[in-house]
Amino acid sequence: MAKAAETKKDLTVKNEQTEQLAMSERFTEKVLKEFGGNVSGAMQVTDYQRTLIQGYFIVIDRALKTAEEERLRKNANNSDHKYDNDLPVNWNTVNLNDLALDLVHYARMGLDMTQKNMLFPIPFKNNKRNWYDVNLMEGYNGIRYIAEKYALDVPTAVTVEVVYTSDVFKPIKKGRENRVESYEFEITNAFERGDIIGGFAYLEFADCTKNSLIIMSMKDIEKRKPVYASANFWGGKKKEKVNGKWEEVEIEGWVDEMVRKTLIREAYSAKHLPRDPKKVDDAYQYMKIKEARYAEIEAQAEIDANANEILIDTTPVEEFPEPKTTPANVDEDTGELLDFIDFEEPPAEAATADTADIPTF
Repeated sequence: MAKAAETKKDLTVKNEQTEQLAMSERFTEKVLKEFGGNVSGAMQVTDYQRTLIQGYFIVIDRALKTAEEERLRKNANNSDHKYDNDLPVNWNTVNLNDLALDLVHYARMGLDMTQKNMLFPIPFKNNKRNWYDVNLMEGYNGIRYIAEKYALDVPTAVTVEVVYTSDVFKPIKKGRENRVESYEFEITNAFERGDIIGGFAYLEFADCTKNSLIIMSMKDIEKRKPVYASANFWGGKKKEKVNGKWEEVEIEGWVDEMVRKTLIREAYSAKHLPRDPKKVDDAYQYMKIKEARYAEIEAQAEIDANANEILIDTTPVEEFPEPKTTPANVDEDTGELLDFIDFEEPPAEAATADTADIPTF
C-alpha cells in the first residue's frame, strides 16, 4: 500500500516536472521571439544559452509566486486596506518585452540563474504602467564571474575578510623596499570578536608585484549602504505588528554579511580589476546600463515601501536566513526579493508552475 502511494507521488512529481519543462521551452521561444522583434539584425544563441533561458523561467516563476504570497500577506495586514495592491503577481502581469531583452543578454554573458548566488530576479511593481518589471541582479558568484570573464588581468586568488575590534590587522603596503603589497591578519578571539570596524580584500596575481590590498573602514562601507536599506539585512529599526499594533522594533540584521558583500563588490569592481576593451561586448554594456537603471528603481521602491505604497520588498538574500523576528517572505540564493546591495537563501525545492497563471507562450 505504502509502495503504491509512493509510486503515485513519484509519478505526480514527474508529470509536474515534465509540464514545467514544456512551459520553460515555450517560454524560451517566446523570449527569443520578443528579443528578435526588438533588436535589428540576425540574432544567434547557442544551445547552452537556450538552456540558461529555460532555467531562468523556473527561477523567475518561483520568484513571482513568492512575490504573490507577499502581496496577499501585506494586503491582509493592512487593517484599513488603504494601501492594498490589487494587481496579482504572475506571468500575465509581467513586462515580458523588457524581460526578454535582459534574459538574452545575460544568457549571452553565461550567467546561470539556477546556480547559487549568481543571478536573482527581483519583481518591482510599475505603478505607471500597472505591471511588474522583473529586474536582474548579480549575487556573489555573478559579480565574480563577470569580473573574471572581462578582466584585463584575472587574479589567481581573492581573499575577503571582515575586521572586528578584537582582531589584529596590519597592512603591508608596497614601497621602495617592499615590492609586494601584503598584510598580516590574526583573529585573537574567534567567538567574541567585538564590533565590526571595517574589512579588507586582497587580490593576488601570477605576477605578485601586482598584488593589491583594498582596505575599507566602516565609514567607507556606510557610504555604499543604500539610503533606504532594509533593517532585515543592515539592522536598525523596523515597524512590525506587536499584539495587533504596529510598533518600531530593533532588528539585529546581518551586518557582517552586508559588509562582506560590499567588500566583494568593491574588490571585483572595474576600479580594481580593469576590464579588457577587447573582451567587452554589447551584453556587458547592456548590463551596465541596466545596473544604473536598477539602482534608480530600487531606491524609488524603497521610498514607496516606507510610504506604505508598494507591496513587495526588494531585497534578494544570498547566504543567510532572514532574522527570526521578521516574517519569512522569501525562499537567497535565489531568495528572490532583496536590497540593492544584499542577498537570499535557496528554497529546498523548486515550486511547480501553476498553469493557471502562465499565458500560452
